[in-house]
Amino acid sequence: MSGPVGREPRRLTRWWRRWSLRTRLTVIAAAAIAVSVFVAFLAGVGLLYWQLQDTAENELRAESRVLATNAERAGLAQVQLPPYTGSGRLVRVILPGGSTRTPAGQPALPPVSEGAGRVAGGASGDLMEDEDGGDDDYYIYTLRAGDGAVQVARVADESPLTQFGLGMLLTGLLCVVGGALVGRTVARIGLAPIDRLTAAAVHVAHTRDLDADIPDEGGGEIRRLIQSINDMLAALRDSRQAQRLLAEDAAHELKTPLTSLRLNVELLIRLDRRGTLDSALPAQGRTRLLNDLGAQVAELSTLAAELTDLARGDVSDESAELLDLADVVAAAATRARSRMPDIEVALDVTSVWVSGRPAALQRAVLNLIDNAGTWSPADQPVQVRLRAEGMSAVLEVDDAGPGIDAADVPRVFDRFYRADSARALPGSGLGLSIVQRVVDAHGGRATVARSARGGALLRVDLPAAAPPAPIARLTAGEDTAVR
Repeated sequence: MSGPVGREPRRLTRWWRRWSLRTRLTVIAAAAIAVSVFVAFLAGVGLLYWQLQDTAENELRAESRVLATNAERAGLAQVQLPPYTGSGRLVRVILPGGSTRTPAGQPALPPVSEGAGRVAGGASGDLMEDEDGGDDDYYIYTLRAGDGAVQVARVADESPLTQFGLGMLLTGLLCVVGGALVGRTVARIGLAPIDRLTAAAVHVAHTRDLDADIPDEGGGEIRRLIQSINDMLAALRDSRQAQRLLAEDAAHELKTPLTSLRLNVELLIRLDRRGTLDSALPAQGRTRLLNDLGAQVAELSTLAAELTDLARGDVSDESAELLDLADVVAAAATRARSRMPDIEVALDVTSVWVSGRPAALQRAVLNLIDNAGTWSPADQPVQVRLRAEGMSAVLEVDDAGPGIDAADVPRVFDRFYRADSARALPGSGLGLSIVQRVVDAHGGRATVARSARGGALLRVDLPAAAPPAPIARLTAGEDTAVR
């Protein structure tokens, strides 16, 4: 039993939701007016019925008092009864024995009720009744007079109620139709911005034209909706532009190592087919060529990894956690030493806690050290310093290289940007761009300056976090520097 009953509301809900919003607003407006008219109809009928009944009862009481006065003067048996005029009031006299007198030609009234008999017997002073007379209903008022009673009656005329009801019905129908028209008009005017917004969204979906901003109109919720859609379109434009630039820059950067790799491979294939590989390419040249191929493959692998990391943006399955940045820096330095065994990495780090993603931060630190190692002379170490400064964790990486020209400083963290002096060196130009993205994602700031040794000084400021409770209880003398 509960299954079909439970499905019925869901069916009605689906049926209702299939209608357009404009139609639903029209139906709601018409239904609201219909309910209002119905409530007004019930209230009006009740008030009119009460007013008609009260008027009829007051008239019956007044006429009964006049008839009772005459009956007491002339006697119930001799009082002259007004002749029946064919319409209007009806009279009857109840004699002491229970018999009755009525005017000649007057229609028969319903039999004397038990209550009216008690009034005639003196048990009660008066009585107002609503009696069924077969074809008609009667209002009958009984008043004690002498040893009996007099009665004045009127036919209960419901024609005013019927006329009023028909009038209200017609008025209600007109109001419902008018309300539906008004609701339709209001819905059309009110939803006009939504229609234009829908048309703009359809245009964007069909044409992929993200430059079509929606005009800001209306107010309140409509304006906020339009502004939100425009902000979304702007974000999509920026995303598409970033994807286009990434694809163009990636194609440009991949072209050089791929071309060099293809030429070297074609040379080896051509010499091998001719059978002159050993004679045309001595052992020393063959070793150099193979080293070049290995370096080019490594460069392509690094570029592909960095492109993948950059294309992912801030999307990562890694969650932020409270961590000691000194541990991250030490792990990145260990990886850098294995990748650049000829370059010394000198650490001077202090325990500083931050909230962040460990792998992303380690990749950023590793890119900073790799960049410094690319420029640092073999006899000069890459210096990595970490300290707390106010509410920030400050990481500095400097080298003793030639430094960065003032013209190149504004573009150091741009994707694929490489200074003219770095064109001959390995690298993709993505390392510092990834650093910038990771730092921005952690609410920090990355800057570049000239170090005291004449090289580049790359500085990263990250918001520091309160250390865990056990660490917070350490004294300042327990902090150690890792070198």
